[in-house]
Amino acid sequence: MSFQIHALSYSDFAPLFAMSDEELKSWNAVRQTVTETPGTPCRVSLRDAEPGETVILVNHVSLPESSPYRASHAIFVREGASQAHPDIGEVPEQLASRLLSVRGFDVDHMMIEADVVQGVELSSVLTRFFRDDNVECIHVHNARPGCFAARVTRA
Repeated sequence: MSFQIHALSYSDFAPLFAMSDEELKSWNAVRQTVTETPGTPCRVSLRDAEPGETVILVNHVSLPESSPYRASHAIFVREGASQAHPDIGEVPEQLASRLLSVRGFDVDHMMIEADVVQGVELSSVLTRFFRDDNVECIHVHNARPGCFAARVTRA
């Protein structure tokens, strides 16, 4: 069973970079300058930001549907980031290098599968989850800290 990892779209976050720091507060967001890498994983490029780059740390609703599992958490977006489009079955290095929480959801947005894995094992876990026809989509989160990393669908 093949899978597709999806990055977020930069266009959803681009207006934040034109806002003042005061305006960002109303969006539950802050501007930061990266001081070290790894550690600031961009959800658009699926790459860690480099020292000196500007990022916005913003609350993102990763599971907006009506469900007890409705979820939001802080994510980073790099200024000017290009949206990543991983190949089918490809796990970007940013995910492969971290401890991950993997959660499978059914059509009603209820969690029916879950695991914590080293990123190098992500491909096999995604494949295993999608063997269950009831798994509609999968969310991947960083386990340390536990912010949303990417959405995964069947390919």
